Amino acid sequence: MPSAADGAYRGRVTPAQVLPTRRRELDALVDLVGRPAPAASALVVVTAPAGGGLTTFLRAFADRCGEDGAVPTTRLQRLLGLPWEGGEAGASLGRLLAIRDRRTLGASPLSTADALLDGVLPGGSGWDLVIVLEDAHHADAHSVESLVSLTRRPSAARVLVVLGWRDENPAAPARRDETAYGPGDEPGDGLLHDVVLAAADDVVRLAPLAFDDVSPLAERRGLSLPALQVDRLLHHCGGLARNVVETLELVAPGDWAAPQLVLPAPPTAARAIRAALATMRDEAQRMVRSVGVLELGDRQSFGVEVSQAAQVGGVDTATLAVREAVRDGLLRQLDELGAWVRLADPIARRAVLDAVEPGERAALHLRAASVVPDPGTALRHRWFADPQPDDELAARLETEAGRKAADGAWAAAADLMLVASRASTDRDLAGTRLVAAVDALVGAGDVPRAARFLAEVETLRETPQRNAALGYLAVVRGRPAEAEHKLRRAWDLVNARRDPATAAVVAQRHVLHALARCRALDVVEWADRAVAVAPDTPAALEAAAIRGLGVAAEGDLPTALAEYERLLQRLPEGLVAQRVVMASGWLHLAADDPDTAVEELESAASSDHGGGSLRISLWARAWLARAQFVTGDWDAALSTASAGADLARRSGTQLLVPLLEWTRTQVLALRGDWAAAEHSLRTGEAGARGYEVMRVPAALGRAALSEARADYAGVVRALTPLTEPWARGWTEAPGFWPWADVLANALVLAGRPDDADHLLLAHEQRAEAVGHASATARLAYARGRWHGSRGDLDAARASFERALTLLAPLPLAYDRARVHFAFGQTLRRAGRRAEADAVIATAREAYLALGATTYVSRCDRELAAGGVHAVRQHREHDELTTQEEVVASLVASGRTNKEVAAELFLSAKTVQYHLTRIYAKLGVRSRSELAALRAQPASEARTPAREPS
Repeated sequence: MPSAADGAYRGRVTPAQVLPTRRRELDALVDLVGRPAPAASALVVVTAPAGGGLTTFLRAFADRCGEDGAVPTTRLQRLLGLPWEGGEAGASLGRLLAIRDRRTLGASPLSTADALLDGVLPGGSGWDLVIVLEDAHHADAHSVESLVSLTRRPSAARVLVVLGWRDENPAAPARRDETAYGPGDEPGDGLLHDVVLAAADDVVRLAPLAFDDVSPLAERRGLSLPALQVDRLLHHCGGLARNVVETLELVAPGDWAAPQLVLPAPPTAARAIRAALATMRDEAQRMVRSVGVLELGDRQSFGVEVSQAAQVGGVDTATLAVREAVRDGLLRQLDELGAWVRLADPIARRAVLDAVEPGERAALHLRAASVVPDPGTALRHRWFADPQPDDELAARLETEAGRKAADGAWAAAADLMLVASRASTDRDLAGTRLVAAVDALVGAGDVPRAARFLAEVETLRETPQRNAALGYLAVVRGRPAEAEHKLRRAWDLVNARRDPATAAVVAQRHVLHALARCRALDVVEWADRAVAVAPDTPAALEAAAIRGLGVAAEGDLPTALAEYERLLQRLPEGLVAQRVVMASGWLHLAADDPDTAVEELESAASSDHGGGSLRISLWARAWLARAQFVTGDWDAALSTASAGADLARRSGTQLLVPLLEWTRTQVLALRGDWAAAEHSLRTGEAGARGYEVMRVPAALGRAALSEARADYAGVVRALTPLTEPWARGWTEAPGFWPWADVLANALVLAGRPDDADHLLLAHEQRAEAVGHASATARLAYARGRWHGSRGDLDAARASFERALTLLAPLPLAYDRARVHFAFGQTLRRAGRRAEADAVIATAREAYLALGATTYVSRCDRELAAGGVHAVRQHREHDELTTQEEVVASLVASGRTNKEVAAELFLSAKTVQYHLTRIYAKLGVRSRSELAALRAQPASEARTPAREPS
């Protein structure tokens, strides 16, 4: 009789069920089956956490192999490990063993493996047998050991074994599923898992679901979720497919827009958590429930103190209780001493709280209110104990929220004000407190939560506070027209004499708007208004923290830095100082002090915890990535920018995505990772209606990608908009946005030297006027290009050498490499090949140290074109000169004459001259014929026609 495993595959997995992030792994595994098999058998282990889509993946693999004809059905065996068969040796081999020799079951796994191999008939170039064992973690040890041994036995038959093995969540090492069976029931299976992974020829680890996976899952259920809700769902579900699917089925379509929506615990996970709780000692259960209640009371905390949880839950042996809960996967220990814990994940938190009876939960909250030291957290626990309107409690919550806001702890302030709004009996007062909560959420960088209340806020009576909050939200979402309207209306409505605090808030929001518009004078003007109407208020302090940026952009960097130094001395360390440190780091980067900038920006970037401002942290990360880039620490720059861009997208802070993606695009392009660079560029695009602080880095990203490809016409197209009136002012300030030299260089190489000269003159005057070293050096490098294009080598040499002299004391590795490269190209074009060779070799070493493989290759082509110290290798066509070889290679790769000319710093006429000689020597008549000839192996290439002697 067939095993239960054989019937498990009667359903098929359609291609649409395979999620986008899994298709690459699936295609690779199917391709392995379709290719000629190697000389020996092989073992592949596919792993994913419970609920991670492992079953769907393996069934899709088996179905694809049959559909594509990669493996005839007679040579594909599908098996399934079942937990209740785990104690019977060989049970999981099912029908596969039934058609071989079941007498081996009493022997060793080696005997079973040999028996299995005896029945496999070798032949053909492909695999003789493909075995897919799903849920190998449930299979009996004998079956798993036999299959692994099978792939290691000497045999003429070639067998591919694919095991699907569920990885336990590292945060939940022993959580049980909804059944009574699972890993850990049989002694030693953890060790077997490790041995199998070590023996595998390949391990395919299925990544958690990504954004692009969730949208199709929602659409299949008739849902079109906004991006912010998709991110929220992913975070709640830990990226696990089963959790996402079950949550989508639980939440009614109309509920997704509800601002107070609490995502439920998916049923399968909830059953597993309840089962784990039921097996724990009473004290361990009380510890877990107390941790859940304390987490709900303080959303911003690092974790829960075990001593507090023990007091709330009445736990005498706290250490033992925590150890048991950690072992069973419900708690995570956060420090080595075991003093701090958290519930394992958001689903565990929700399931634990749902499992607590209402009366017990109220009692736990009341005890928590008397235990926690923070007054605001205690007030929240009082509300959760009895969530009814209470004006006295609402007033106390509002007062405490004001204290948090004064310290810059906007996230904590928002949590308190939201509860205050719900506890208010007066509708207008509730609305005012809701507006304050939304404003604080934006200040904390929690745009998704703020946006959930948007529809409700827009229905409230128009007030300066309401319009200021809506304008603030529009700023961080990158919507300047909407922000302009709301903030102007807020200022029109506010009465600065009667309500100076609100007037300061509105003025400070105008400061942020002006910063995003890159309008330096407006930044200073609105900051001064905020300070004048309500000095020493949180809004005035933040306005003062940003004011220096406007002062610096107007050309007075030293005064701005001195102002920040005085401000930091006056402010206590904490979340308000985070704003000043970020701005100071930005200015130190602009002032050619990237080392100090890195130190300050790292400090500001790490302050996104403890209720601080994620928005400020993201600004700090964006400029930290730039500081790391210019100093040559590209791995760190890419890591910082990538983490920041991901955080900006998840937090809904669209304003800063282009700034972060600019650095990612540039590093990826310089390293030759074109696909990733193009994806980063698309992610960081900004429309014509976006803020200037979005449009400028988006243009710089496009220019960086084009320049890395030697597409100088593309550079010109990308950066020309920065010469238009909308970009005047801050974008032209020396040291802030390095685009003028890039555009001038591209204009020269694109054959527009007069336009380059006009651009350079204006920017050279600004840089010289303020004595900005790196800006002057970059412009001198571009001026050297310009002199070189006019044939004035002496002037070009003077410009390049001046640039190098200015850069010598600065830690700007990439800029020095750029100058050497351009200098070497100019020397080669002037016929100074030996000197050019030395300069380009210096550039090559610098680019190699940076990992700029794109420019290392370009340096190699330059050295080959110079022909002085180039390493002579066997060439396919010895008749071509070194220069002709380089031109032929570039043309054959699809470059136009103009692009080749720009790449090699030649005129288009010179390239055409070389191309004419190349055609004659090789006996071809067109670019396509040249490309086809160069694509042929040397042994197959036509013998080139020789020129008559």
